[in-house]
Amino acid sequence: MGTVTFISYDGEKHEADIVEGQSLMQIATNNGIAGIDGDCGGEAACGTCHVILEDQWFDKTGEQSDEEVQMLDMTPERETTSRLSCQIKVCAALDGMAVKLPEFQM
Repeated sequence: MGTVTFISYDGEKHEADIVEGQSLMQIATNNGIAGIDGDCGGEAACGTCHVILEDQWFDKTGEQSDEEVQMLDMTPERETTSRLSCQIKVCAALDGMAVKLPEFQM
């Protein structure tokens, strides 16, 4: 179907296959991507799956819920294109997306 690339804080790249319908966090944890913990299991309640999207992908990842925005507001490394990867449902339109991981998760 396609791939997504996770880029660690130090620039190391890890590619993972897209599984349509899974969250970006599930794909990361299923593929052992270091830096995505997903401690709350995808409930937007912990912030341990924070990713930073490239500008061109931000609008393609769906609307942010109030819970997600509140959790990101507590994240010191938040950027304008920050998202919680547990809140991004992956689809074919995200093929080729690259996401950066912050240095630290909450």
